[in-house]
Amino acid sequence: MIPKRVIVAMSGGVDSSVAALLLKKEGYDVIGVTLRLWSNTSDQNVSANHRGCCSPEDVDDARQSCQVIGIPHYLLNAEAEFKSHVIDYFVKEYARGRTPHPCLACNDRIKFDFLLQRTLLMEGDYIATGHYARTGIQQNLWCLLKGIDATKDQSYVLHTLRQQELARTLFPIGHYQKSEIRDIAIKAGLPTANKLDSQDICFIPSGDYRAFIKNYSTPSPGEIINSAGKVLGSHKGIEFFTVGQRRGLGINSDKPLFVLRVEAKTRRVIVGTSKELLSGVLWASQVNYPGKEPETKVDVTVKIRYNAREVPAILEPHGDWAIIRLNEPQKAITPGQPVAFYQNDRLLGGGIIEGPEDPLLSVKSLNL
Repeated sequence: MIPKRVIVAMSGGVDSSVAALLLKKEGYDVIGVTLRLWSNTSDQNVSANHRGCCSPEDVDDARQSCQVIGIPHYLLNAEAEFKSHVIDYFVKEYARGRTPHPCLACNDRIKFDFLLQRTLLMEGDYIATGHYARTGIQQNLWCLLKGIDATKDQSYVLHTLRQQELARTLFPIGHYQKSEIRDIAIKAGLPTANKLDSQDICFIPSGDYRAFIKNYSTPSPGEIINSAGKVLGSHKGIEFFTVGQRRGLGINSDKPLFVLRVEAKTRRVIVGTSKELLSGVLWASQVNYPGKEPETKVDVTVKIRYNAREVPAILEPHGDWAIIRLNEPQKAITPGQPVAFYQNDRLLGGGIIEGPEDPLLSVKSLNL
């Protein structure tokens, strides 16, 4: 019997290396593929010795891991696609007064679109990644489940997957704790065994997104006002602010102030107190349900940012948008960030936060 072929997205880290190793041990015909996403030399802010995602060293680590595992390795150029779907999106979202999540765009348009297309050309049956997530079948539909390791679960950034992607995707390490993955890599002699996890945005290893944006846009100045409309100061561009931000506002105040909203049309940054950051409702656009959309309101738990705890809520589905009413108010509900809805360990769906304000007014204003 001819083994099923799996194309593994290998970033040069320990997780994707072990994913390839586990699949090889299971008897799959495994091919490692590293995507060239971003040339460090094209960005003056990136150090030549940077060892984060997308560096030449990562490619070498992936290639060496494949040699140890005994599988072929290929390097595919996806720079044009990455520039269009991730970099441009990142810059444009900040120009709209929003806070983007580039990993979500990369997963959606690069790893589970571009790579899946290439997988079919390579006569592959599946793609696999080093994400901490799992798949399963419930009620005759594929579903996306949280990874076993709650501290590493990445289902939050995978809510864009649909049935056709889930049917062709494997998440080998989602059934393990991170510590187990390290142990497997050490025992196998993988060169990535003790490699640190990447913490920064892969194309901004310095962490200074403001400096990066300056190279790709021309910010315009505007006013900083409080929630009552009083002008408190000025700023050099809305691109440099995000909801919940406290530092770097450049204004004097006898009490802590935080960014409440960023208005693209007026170029205004609205600030207020910590209490004003709280909201018990939000609405989301671009909503996707990997399985079946609920027919009516349902109880869920909601995560509004990657490192946030899940909170109980009521989800009111409306096709590709939804209203989420939180059981307890949350701080800094940020437009542009993903929101994920869960029922136990199953990711029911997710979307992009549009705002914490009255959702019905927001929806009507956009004619949705």
